[in-house]
Amino acid sequence: MTDYYDKLETRSAEQREGEQIAAVAAQVAHAKAHCPAWAKILADVDPATITDAAAVASLPVTRKASLIDLQGASMPFGGMVDASSSAHMNYVFTSPGPIYEPGFDVPDAWRFARALHAGGLRQGDLVQNCFSYHFTPAGAMFDSAAKHLGCTVIAAGVGNTEMQAQSLHKLRPSAYIGTPSFLKIILEKADELGLDSSSVQRAVVGGEPFLPPLQSYFKERGIAVLQGYATADLGNIAYEVPGGQGMLLDEELYLEIVRPGTGEPVPVGEVGEILVTTFNPHYPLIRFATGDMSAFMDGQSPCGRTGKRIKGWLGRADQATKVRGMFVRPEQVAELASKHQEIGKIRITVDQLQGKDSMLVACETDMPSDRLLVAVADNIRNVIHLRGEVELVAVGSLPNDGKVIDDQRQY
Repeated sequence: MTDYYDKLETRSAEQREGEQIAAVAAQVAHAKAHCPAWAKILADVDPATITDAAAVASLPVTRKASLIDLQGASMPFGGMVDASSSAHMNYVFTSPGPIYEPGFDVPDAWRFARALHAGGLRQGDLVQNCFSYHFTPAGAMFDSAAKHLGCTVIAAGVGNTEMQAQSLHKLRPSAYIGTPSFLKIILEKADELGLDSSSVQRAVVGGEPFLPPLQSYFKERGIAVLQGYATADLGNIAYEVPGGQGMLLDEELYLEIVRPGTGEPVPVGEVGEILVTTFNPHYPLIRFATGDMSAFMDGQSPCGRTGKRIKGWLGRADQATKVRGMFVRPEQVAELASKHQEIGKIRITVDQLQGKDSMLVACETDMPSDRLLVAVADNIRNVIHLRGEVELVAVGSLPNDGKVIDDQRQY
């Protein structure tokens, strides 16, 4: 397939990295100058020093919980929006927390047109958008992108299954946007009512795992379905393409994968937490921790696009759990590892023995010793404030699933 959305998709790796790091530096300078919250967070950062990936990796990480705290102190956006922006803020959305997200009157504000184009949507297509328009930005995100491509949008939203099926039958849209499970529900309702739903030939889905049984169901009905990965704060992050493997990153952001609880990038192939820096000047988000896990893939996509790929959504990095009445958090695991140069990865397994919580701390090292066992046990008490059994294991023996805390208790 050579029908690319724009030239950004076929840049050389060197050009892409150079341009994106320059964009990160520009975003840092802009945010410091125009957003009070970022001016504080980035107070010690000189944008001129951001010239490579290592410099980006040294910037502070901002987590979603920080938005709740900042917005609680300064409504509605906690000083993270550019108050001098020339773009009109035409939406305010609400996510659980609550967290308030702004929407701006700029074309394809959340950058989904690229993903929809990869899914086969083109000018003149009639599209049934079944993402919610109620409080959440999802409906508006895809609405904006589809209209940017020149599509006509049926603003269907969620619910009203019979009306959704009637819409397919009477209006005959060529494409669907929404969650994959809801598309199945609509198609089954159309079948039940004897309505024709055959006009839908393509779909771009998201918002939930797209599991193999659903993939097979749509394939049997002749519907080409691709999925995307996005968040309410960041917009489009990655998307599937026909004939591709994994998910390609959006071209207008900088994405890192780090060890959960840290800002430390992991090697290609290792599962970690996704951090994203957007280039949106109106609502900057810099090294924003999504709480989602994935891994970079080696090599180039078979479709000819040269961008980096991730393996898709591989779980959550929010692994904090309570052991014997005390919270154990990924940040504490990272602090424990930092105290021992001989140790690489650490994985804490929490279980119950005879009705009591147990904690096993497995540490990868190629220099095992009794001295290290004792030192780690001491620092577990100092850092995590609990006692735990320590096990020194070979480098590479812990699972590559991004987990640093594995709670195996059955409730």
